[in-house]
Amino acid sequence: MTDGLRVDVDGPVATITLDRPEALNALTVPIKVALREALERLAVDRAVRAVILTGAGRAFCAGQDLAERERPDAAPLDVELRERYNPIILALRAMGQPVIAAVNGVAAGAGASIAFACDLRIAAEDARFVLAFGRIGLVPDSGATWFLPRLVGQARAAELALVGDPITAQEALRIGLVSRVVPNDELLIEARALADKVAAGAPMAVALTKGALDRGATIDLEAALEGEAKLQGIAGASADHAEGLAAFREKRAPRFTGQ
Repeated sequence: MTDGLRVDVDGPVATITLDRPEALNALTVPIKVALREALERLAVDRAVRAVILTGAGRAFCAGQDLAERERPDAAPLDVELRERYNPIILALRAMGQPVIAAVNGVAAGAGASIAFACDLRIAAEDARFVLAFGRIGLVPDSGATWFLPRLVGQARAAELALVGDPITAQEALRIGLVSRVVPNDELLIEARALADKVAAGAPMAVALTKGALDRGATIDLEAALEGEAKLQGIAGASADHAEGLAAFREKRAPRFTGQ
């Protein structure tokens, strides 16, 4: 735990909470460093099979702390992106465990981008996504221009990025930006239930599936088919596959080990 970030591990599920509610969980350098380190640490923890990312208080994340940007020692924006934000996005995608964004309140700027980079997104009824970069003379970053077209299509992504109007939870559900909307007070309960279902899967197969979905967004069908064949060869030779078959025959829950 560090100021502005909490990491709690309960069984196979880790919950990372951006914990600066008085500032709507706006991102400072220490929080960005702590978040990247937490993701990298959890990625190699074989006991953790799913991760929830959420915010404390009434916001998921308001994006960059603009007051920090006004400090005389603030790094140039391109340096800040390369050294702080981009490693967070890459860590989210590189870890084998699926990450569920439990979006409470506003997810704005880089906060929205981080949610887009997660594997699954569920939203509270009062959640809102805001890409207001243009209103302060900036462009969407932290992967937003890569993830958005893949999540909602090119036309909708262009409107969201260029206009910058807030997206309500229900609109996010309608366009496929989130997979479900739940009452505010049930968000973490629903996120945990979803994480538990993910964590019950075979860890190797889950990680391979996550990677295949990422690659599938940028390759043609023939390459995707060949990639699936290679991954299925790996998964099919695993101890978890043998355990899954045994559990199916014996009509019991499988006991996957990640082997």
